[in-house]
Amino acid sequence: MSKKTRKKSSKPSPKSRKTSARKPPVAKTAGRGAAASVKKPAAKVAKTAAKTATKATVGKPDKTAKTASVKASHKPPSKQLKSNQSVPPKPAAGTGLVEGAMAPGFSLPRDGGGSVSLADYAGKKLVLFFYPRADTPGCTREAIDFTRLSSTFADEGAAVLGISADTVKAQESFRSKHQLSVPLISDEQHEMLEAYGAWGEKSMYGRSFMGIIRTTVLIGADGRIARIWRNVRVDGHADEVLAAVRAM
Repeated sequence: MSKKTRKKSSKPSPKSRKTSARKPPVAKTAGRGAAASVKKPAAKVAKTAAKTATKATVGKPDKTAKTASVKASHKPPSKQLKSNQSVPPKPAAGTGLVEGAMAPGFSLPRDGGGSVSLADYAGKKLVLFFYPRADTPGCTREAIDFTRLSSTFADEGAAVLGISADTVKAQESFRSKHQLSVPLISDEQHEMLEAYGAWGEKSMYGRSFMGIIRTTVLIGADGRIARIWRNVRVDGHADEVLAAVRAM
């Protein structure tokens, strides 16, 4: 055999080289599967760990902290806040004014300008009717009734004055609108109202409040209280007062 022939026979065929170099298909498949199986659980574990961390961060607040915040929100206000919001003491209703006592003095502005005082009517009989508010239905009827009888009161030696807490301007409008002839006194500070027991606690629709109690006081020529009407009913009241003046 020649050298050339031996060389050719000693070289492996291309087909055999390809076969020996190729990896077995089974081993390749097994490798991918193993890698996938390792990769999948690792990702799942990481995802679970992230969820646990999130829950720990955004979890429910501690009961102790919640209770503390509730208690803090219901703490009683400080003494200073309480004193600022406290309701001022109510004025006493009435003054113990009784028939036979000396009439309390007063000097207050009236409609049309000027002022009116008790001294202006010394030696005369004087009727004071206290009404809650100018130009309201009941007060209007009462003022009109006293105006209607004003000349008759004058014949009996008695003057008539109306008193409320309205401003002088409101009293003037009230007088002009209803053509009232009796003087109307403005007691915005409630001084005369309290002195004559016409300022006190009232109730309406289950609610209590301070206000003017419809009251009429008759003062004799001697300056003493002759008669007191409290919680007046308007209808027929002016005629009743006139009868009392005539009986003096």
